[in-house]
Amino acid sequence: MKSILLIAVMCCGIVTTSVSQKIKLVSGSLDFLKTEQSFNVRFTYENMLVGKLSEEEYVKKKVEQSNEKEAGKGDAWHKAWISDREERFQPKFIELYNKYASEKGKPVIDNNSDAEYTLLLNTYYTEPGFNVGVVRHSAEVSIKGVFVNKNQENIAVVTIVKASAKDFWGTDFETGYRLQETYAVAGRGLAKFIIKQVK
Repeated sequence: MKSILLIAVMCCGIVTTSVSQKIKLVSGSLDFLKTEQSFNVRFTYENMLVGKLSEEEYVKKKVEQSNEKEAGKGDAWHKAWISDREERFQPKFIELYNKYASEKGKPVIDNNSDAEYTLLLNTYYTEPGFNVGVVRHSAEVSIKGVFVNKNQENIAVVTIVKASAKDFWGTDFETGYRLQETYAVAGRGLAKFIIKQVK
């Protein structure tokens, strides 16, 4: 009987909302990528919602709650919340995008100053998720991407909705790690989408 209960608890621990990212070409065409070897990318987080809160509201609440538990803990969390973008999320997106795009001979991200096009990626929604052992909820991000040329003219718009890395089997206790893996999923997904679109 104890074994059955243990198995049931373990199963509960890995159950999470099942969502799959959806990538869509909202406007324009990606045909211009047929003649390109690379493009630039810029990441922004403007007007981002975190769960049901604005980022400002979420950060304020999180910092206050964490500092109440332990002095300075909230401030340290806030520092990581910002630094993880350049140190973890963005590199992971680029790494996974380039891995899949290069395998198929499609243009890669290398931020070459001579590149004709730049992809502006704005994360407009973040769900940090949580993992407390027997109960967890996956992190996810939604991103709008706008390809622009050197004249800053819009060429194409894509959306990446609900990018989520779900099954970590107890290894995703840290918020930064959970979100890092969602960007990996988003990068890989965009590469596969472009591979299909640009033949």
